[in-house]
Amino acid sequence: MDDRGQIRQIKGQVAEVEFLKGSPRTHDLLQLEDDSSVMMEVYSSASPTTYYCLLLSHPHKLRRGAKVINTQESLKIPVGDKVLGRVINLFGEPLDDKGKIKDSEKRSIYNNEVGFDRMVLSKEVIPTGIKAIDFFSPIIRGGKIGIFGGAGVGKTVLLTEIINNVVGQKESNTVSVFAGVGERVREGQELYEALSQSGVLDHVSLIYGHMGDHATVRFKTALASVSQAEYVRDVLEKNVLFFIDNIYRFVQAGYELSMLMNTIPSEGGYQPTLSSEMASLHERLFSTKASSITSFEAIYVPSDDILDHGVQSVFSHIDASIVLSRSIYQEGRYPAIDLLSSTSSALKPDVVGEFHAKTAMRAQQVLSNAANLERIASLIGESELNEIDKVTFNRAKLLKNYMTQKFSVIQAQTGKQGDFVKLSDIVADVATILDGKCDDADASTLIEIGTLKELQNG
Repeated sequence: MDDRGQIRQIKGQVAEVEFLKGSPRTHDLLQLEDDSSVMMEVYSSASPTTYYCLLLSHPHKLRRGAKVINTQESLKIPVGDKVLGRVINLFGEPLDDKGKIKDSEKRSIYNNEVGFDRMVLSKEVIPTGIKAIDFFSPIIRGGKIGIFGGAGVGKTVLLTEIINNVVGQKESNTVSVFAGVGERVREGQELYEALSQSGVLDHVSLIYGHMGDHATVRFKTALASVSQAEYVRDVLEKNVLFFIDNIYRFVQAGYELSMLMNTIPSEGGYQPTLSSEMASLHERLFSTKASSITSFEAIYVPSDDILDHGVQSVFSHIDASIVLSRSIYQEGRYPAIDLLSSTSSALKPDVVGEFHAKTAMRAQQVLSNAANLERIASLIGESELNEIDKVTFNRAKLLKNYMTQKFSVIQAQTGKQGDFVKLSDIVADVATILDGKCDDADASTLIEIGTLKELQNG
């Protein structure tokens, strides 16, 4: 085929390119004939001879009638050991001060060969040291975990604490990949410094497409990060801890691109391809017999509406959900995790053990009963409840305060040393509270406590 085309129209970050002889493939990379640094990617057909192309660079050098050349290759990024400890962008260019990445293998950001016969399910629980997560939303190796919350309720802080605690265990066969999709440059810098100070940066690969980048770069950054995770799993045969902040920005970038191409939106107002885009990303994050990919995804909830269609599109792909509540945040209980809304498919006897599963069920029942009593207590006062309801209400208060915790990643701001709490201690402490052995304790003394042993020692 003739690999030359001509730009017919430019609209924001989308160019319409005409190929009169031959048809380019989806994801083919096009370059401006007189400037190879200007790139675009074939997205879909606009007519029998014209194609919508997503711009991967600034449009100021483009003009109608300009010639482009089809490289007949998709976008590739450097992968493997060479990018560990480094911060790169979608094009493999370094964003740190460590120089150019040399002699690194490159891999396409797309992978259509999903080997379903290679997939395996694990029952190994990964401890995070965070009480509310390990008890109510246990994480299994190879699982997908969603952290849901509106603006300013602590998603990034919680995700960073998980990285600090889990990556900090420095397992020899584990590599971490972090995708910064559409978030602030400041947050990316803070994460880089935190990983460097904790001594785990050499085991982490960071790929950033920040908030200031245009929609195409933000959208593709998530896919590029998945390619790095796949390479570590399949070629290096190491376990992967995959972190993405924020998956909603991936949804949002796809929506922006869809609007530029005049696509008719779906019933929920988002792009009609949302479900397939979300599925194509998540189905690549699977585990094999040799190694696993465990993914942690921060999901922004617009206007605190958990029923938003963009947010709901994630739920069908995750194994555990951690929901952050603004009302809990305003009460001053951190992390602001909604203990009743947060769940995990791993919370069953054959995975976490019978004692943990039964204790969690008892705790959920107490919290549920107390939630039903809150409106009554706010109207007539807690003292007017009957004796059984008073006990339930008090134990729920003790339990919610116990689940608060000091974080290591914000120690510089709070002046309080973070706690990593063992799962066995958490389950034992919750059972102690539910058995009524702490009924006489002041609920405020359990705020940000490590274990109940500290209460006894105090």
